[in-house]
Amino acid sequence: MTDRQGPTRQGQADAVATPHADDTESTAQRLDARYGNTRASRTRLAVVMWSLGAFIVVVFGAWVLWAGLLAPAANVNAVDIAHTVVDEHTVDVTYQLTVDPGTEAMCALQAQDDQHSVIGWKIVEIPASDSRTRTFTDSVTTVDEAVTGLIYRCWLP
Repeated sequence: MTDRQGPTRQGQADAVATPHADDTESTAQRLDARYGNTRASRTRLAVVMWSLGAFIVVVFGAWVLWAGLLAPAANVNAVDIAHTVVDEHTVDVTYQLTVDPGTEAMCALQAQDDQHSVIGWKIVEIPASDSRTRTFTDSVTTVDEAVTGLIYRCWLP
C-alpha cells in the first residue's frame, strides 16, 4: 500500500525546514522593515525617549525654582493673648498677629464650650499695615455660653 500524500508532504517539509541562507536574511530584513524593527527606528525611539526624559527634568526643575526657591517667603504667625466672655452669646478674642509689613492676612477665630465643642466661628480679614506685629480684639458670636475663645489659624489670602 502506498501513501499518496507521504512523499509530497515530506518534500514540502524539506523545503520549509532547509531554507536558503539568502532567503532567511532577506525575509528577516523584510519582516523587520515591515514591523518597524530596523536600526533607524530603534535609534529614533531612543532619541524620542531621551528627549522626553530631558523635557520632564527641565519642567520639574523650573517648577522647583518657581514654587520653592523664587517664591517670596511670606510668613504669618498668630498668638492667643486673652479671651473675655462678654455674655451668654459673645466672647472677645484678643490675639497678636505677626506678618510682613504691607501684607494682608485672614484669621479664623473660634469659641468653645466646656466640652471643647466649637459653638462660634468667625473669619476676620486683617488689612495690610506698616507694622510687623499688631494686636487685635474681635468678638465671636456663639450659640451657647463659651468658656474660651481662640485662634484656629491664620493664613495669607
